[in-house]
Amino acid sequence: MMTDKVRIDTVDAHKSNETYLARQAEFESNVRSYPRKLPLAITKAEGVWITDADNKEYLDCLAGAGTLALGHNHPDVLKSIQNVITSGLPLHTLDLTTPLKDAFSEYLLSLLPGQGKEYCLQFTGPSGADAVEAALKLAKKVTGRSGIISFSGGYHGMTHGALSVTGNLSPKEAVDGMMPEVQFMPYPHEYRCPLGIGGEAGVKALTYYFDNLINDVESGVRKPAAVILEAVQGEGGVNPAPAEWLQRIRKVTQEHGILLILDEVQAGFARTGKFFAFEHAGIEPDIIVMSKAVGGGLPLAVLGIKKQFDAWAPGHHTGTFRGNQLAMATGLTTLKILKDQNIAGKVAAQGEWLKGQLKEMAKRYPVIGHVRGLGMMIGIEIVKPNEAADHMGCFPGDGELSALIQKKCFENGLILERGGRNGIVLRLLPSLLISDDELKVFLDKFEQALLAAGVRPA
Repeated sequence: MMTDKVRIDTVDAHKSNETYLARQAEFESNVRSYPRKLPLAITKAEGVWITDADNKEYLDCLAGAGTLALGHNHPDVLKSIQNVITSGLPLHTLDLTTPLKDAFSEYLLSLLPGQGKEYCLQFTGPSGADAVEAALKLAKKVTGRSGIISFSGGYHGMTHGALSVTGNLSPKEAVDGMMPEVQFMPYPHEYRCPLGIGGEAGVKALTYYFDNLINDVESGVRKPAAVILEAVQGEGGVNPAPAEWLQRIRKVTQEHGILLILDEVQAGFARTGKFFAFEHAGIEPDIIVMSKAVGGGLPLAVLGIKKQFDAWAPGHHTGTFRGNQLAMATGLTTLKILKDQNIAGKVAAQGEWLKGQLKEMAKRYPVIGHVRGLGMMIGIEIVKPNEAADHMGCFPGDGELSALIQKKCFENGLILERGGRNGIVLRLLPSLLISDDELKVFLDKFEQALLAAGVRPA
């Protein structure tokens, strides 16, 4: 039986959002998530704007969960794809090299600490989770130890090992036999100190806690192979790590021969106002996990490994799709634009301005309990200001209102994500090329959504 050809330029001509979503529910597993919160079928996208099948426009402050550093369909990114397609280069190469891979590798290494002179690259399967799996395996191979220290609120992926070092308990339910010897420790939080202390004293206590755990011969925790963390937790609620805390972790891990793995999948590549989020603390990790933006919008994941820890034997971590030539082309184009146009500097300034505007808005709308983040990675924590605050002055979180505000944002043509404990944090991860005027559009749409959710100015 012959089937009609699907023409990409006409797929939106005869179906509505509702029709596409119903068909998606029929075709796909219950595991699908974003369509439940953002019920649309995208037919066009450019920059920070997307259009759905009902011809409604949205300001996209999700950008593929931070993948689209340059926004949708950047002309230079599209041109790089076209150039590869017409060049005669293969699209699939396993881990065989090409001139394009050579150029991409050289440029990516130049962005790592010390211009990458002490690092080598490992191309893994195309997801950040597979890169995390490789990093964990390598740390165990290098040290001969099996334990891993991770942190509450951390997110590292959904494959078995990556999920084992992820803080979120929900996806771990009914999954037996998680990776053994994973020790979780508290991660600093600007608003909700996990030790109940808060402020600089809380950071110092957490720093001491980590130091003591590693040095205490009665801690009950065997010396681990690695410590894995995000310098800014994304899914965990946009929590930046204090520089002094990160610096102490780096010092202690070096003293004890523990590999430090920095997961830069979401925070990397100018997102936080530095090329890598760990640069805010002036440290050098042993292994850097990179994905999302590194592929310029296409699937790619890479490890940056200190050469002294490159203990792999050939073929001991493989993956069919390690050689995505299109992703290397779009990645190289993206990285060059980010570097040549000093996008990190632009993003740092915009982030400070936007946080200032949101903090002013919080004075009018006390349901905004806390605004935090770096660059274009910002979190807005929604609280219940009419209930009693705790001893640190923090109000209870309001996941229901956060979900309602997200819904009203969507109805008003604004797409953003939620995160943090019980989904109480509204998260911004827009294109790094978003303009000042578009940020003003965001602020207007966000305030309208607050009002539509029944929030009234103080």
